[in-house]
This record gives sequence, C-alpha cells and structure tokens, in this order.
Amino acid sequence: MLASIRGRQVKALKDHERECQRIDAANTPAAHKQSLKTQRARESYARHYALTYREPELMPAWAVMEEITLGDLSHLFKGLARDADRKAISRRVGLPGPLLQSWLHTLTTIRNICAHHARLWNRELGIRPELPRTITFSWPRHLRNPGTQARMFTVLSILNLLMRQVSPHTSWDRRLHELLDAFPETDLKAMGFPAQWREDPFWA
Repeated sequence: MLASIRGRQVKALKDHERECQRIDAANTPAAHKQSLKTQRARESYARHYALTYREPELMPAWAVMEEITLGDLSHLFKGLARDADRKAISRRVGLPGPLLQSWLHTLTTIRNICAHHARLWNRELGIRPELPRTITFSWPRHLRNPGTQARMFTVLSILNLLMRQVSPHTSWDRRLHELLDAFPETDLKAMGFPAQWREDPFWA
C-alpha cells in the first residue's frame, strides 16, 4: 500500500513535468504559461503534495483516500490491525464490520468487471457477498435467506443501502427504476430480481 502511494506521487511529479514542458513549448505569453502550470499543479492531491512538501515523504491519510482505488480501500479495511477500528468505520454506515468487509470485496469485483466491459447483467457472482445474519436495517425480504445472493439484485441492493447511508437524499434508487423501465425487455429474473420486488418496502 505504501509503495503504491509512493508510486502515485512519483508518477504525479513526472506527469506534471511533462505538462510543463508542453506548456513551455507553446507560443503564449509567459504569464499565461505560469498560470497554466499553477493550475496543473493542483489537479490531484498526489501532485499538489509532491510539489509542495518534502516532509513527511507521503501525503496524509485523508488525501490518500482520494487517490487510492476501491480495491486498495477494500484491502486497507480488511488489513486494519485493530478490530475496534473496523467496527468504528462500519458503525458510520450502520453495518457490522464483517458484513462491510464482504461487501467491499464484492463491490471491488463488480467494479473490475465493469472496468473491463465484461458481461455483468445476468452473471452469477463468483464472489458472493455475505447476507446480514440479523436485520437491524432496511433490507429486501427476498435476500433474508441464504442462497439468494448469487446475482446482480444483491449487488444493487447493497449499493442502494450504502447510497442511502452516505447520502440520505439520494435519487439512486429512483434512477435505477427509470433505467429498468427504459429496457422492459430485460430479463430481471436472470438478474436475481424476485417477481414483486417493487412492492418490497426496501425499494418502494
């Protein structure tokens, strides 16, 4: 993880150096060139930190969180030495620690499938997210039994819940409804949707 962060800062410096060379080669006034360089220096936390500070070597954790991948974040959460830290983070989204860890792993896998433009809509999940053992939050009735979490419906439910937790006024679920309505030919059963899913209070 530390090597990855260090690598991002080194790359950020090299990218900035190349951009400055292109700016210097342009036929524009010196003041405009300097303005462009200043703007470019602030385009990412990694770049700004590496250009501004020498100590400590690596940027602070709050800046790192803006730069690392979802996979890095999942590994970081799993690798925390103190279980109390995992619990404290999980409480912020109203979930048990092991459940959040499982869901982060699943979402990382889904993100990678999307990034590689692979088939997703009716895919059976290789990494199956854990289901909550006790329900202390809103959750689809269909997903309260083991063996029901192998399809995309589970992932969409996880995303819906997390979106509500971090952004209570989100319209994510409404936009999902609209997207599915725009493609009525889609086989929702192949995605793991139960027949009356819209009537479930979780989605209503």
